[in-house]
Amino acid sequence: MRPRSEAGAGVALLLLLGATRGPLEAGMRLHMLVQIPLLVACGVLLGAVVPARVRRAIERWNSQGIAGLLAFGLASALLMIPRLLDLVVAHAALDAAKALGLLACGVLLRLSWARAGLLVQAFFLGNLLPMTAAVGQAYQDSPLRLCNAYLLADQVAVGQGLVALAGAVALAWLAHATRLLVRRERGSCVELQALPPARP
Repeated sequence: MRPRSEAGAGVALLLLLGATRGPLEAGMRLHMLVQIPLLVACGVLLGAVVPARVRRAIERWNSQGIAGLLAFGLASALLMIPRLLDLVVAHAALDAAKALGLLACGVLLRLSWARAGLLVQAFFLGNLLPMTAAVGQAYQDSPLRLCNAYLLADQVAVGQGLVALAGAVALAWLAHATRLLVRRERGSCVELQALPPARP
């Protein structure tokens, strides 16, 4: 897909999320498992048209994508705090700040992921995914409502969803990493076969 087409899709998705903000935030499951990931996805799509000048400026402090991934991880951790979810539901200004922050995180994720390489990606996911699963388990185990804005049944369902999401992302990344390593190995074999035979 061309950059402008990606950005257009991001704008369309963002407008749709804005129009459905009320229904999406009425339930904790839709809020955390649908709206928040889709806002990040909007940022990823809009990142296709970031000007080269801005990319270069970001690259100065985003060596190997570490700073961008760290910012994304911190934002993800903050949005798992129940009190913060209550606040963004109750205050439109905080909700707008949440949306802008997630869009920025999506842009940073796009600009950082490929630069990070498998090793940094593994370190990032190795910290983020266990935390996500732990929060999901805490949501399931708590006998009390952690979010005043949502019901206990929603909280349990979100906990199950977070654990499932962490597992799905881990499996998807492992499949991607395996495919990439196999491709590199095949490329190395082809290069070795193309070398001229050593003279006796």
